[in-house]
Amino acid sequence: ELENQLATKSKTLDELKESLALNGSAEQTPEALPLRIAELCEMVDSIVSQVAQLKTSMQSILEQWRVYDEVYAEVSLMTTRYLYCIDQCKPSVVSLEALKKQVKTLQ
Repeated sequence: ELENQLATKSKTLDELKESLALNGSAEQTPEALPLRIAELCEMVDSIVSQVAQLKTSMQSILEQWRVYDEVYAEVSLMTTRYLYCIDQCKPSVVSLEALKKQVKTLQ
């Protein structure tokens, strides 16, 4: 979206430059106007460059998050398996109350 807005502003500045070039001989245009337009063009170019750098950085960050999500899912699965194994490896309890609790848990 930001890139689209910058393209629109650049197009507007180019049109303004062309308009100024066509009306350059007229006495109505202030002398500082061409300098101000040049400054604006430089600012737009700088912003375009910064947006490109930001886009590259964001792509790198998104890739790092994707890797993080994959590793997190793997660790979560391993943790679940570990907890299941720990739960299954508990020594058998012979008491009636413990058996009732185990039946209830299994249900």
